[in-house]
Amino acid sequence: MKKFIFAALAASVALSPIAAAPALAAPQQHQNDRGYHGQQRKVVVKKVVKRTPARTYRSNWRKGERFDYHQARNYRQIDYRQYRKLKAPPRGYRYVQSGNDAVLVGVTSGIIAAVIAGALN
Repeated sequence: MKKFIFAALAASVALSPIAAAPALAAPQQHQNDRGYHGQQRKVVVKKVVKRTPARTYRSNWRKGERFDYHQARNYRQIDYRQYRKLKAPPRGYRYVQSGNDAVLVGVTSGIIAAVIAGALN
């Protein structure tokens, strides 16, 4: 009985194009119906600019602290023979520049052994 009812219902929908037309066709909305009268809206997208914070450099290095080359101004490894104020570093140490200061740093540990202020003027 159910098969007969479903078959009759399907045949009536398929055979009558007038009854199926409103269900299949959705009304189209034009921009003129919304009151824009041919004008389109402009979408403004603002670009977000990320600013990197200013680098902070240290100038007050102390004996026993760990040396971080990211915080040193004008960081570079220096040759002690080019400067009169510097002696040969002990084995396992090297001199590095931080601004106008020479810092004696342990190679493996990064611990500061000495700070010679104004040695690189």
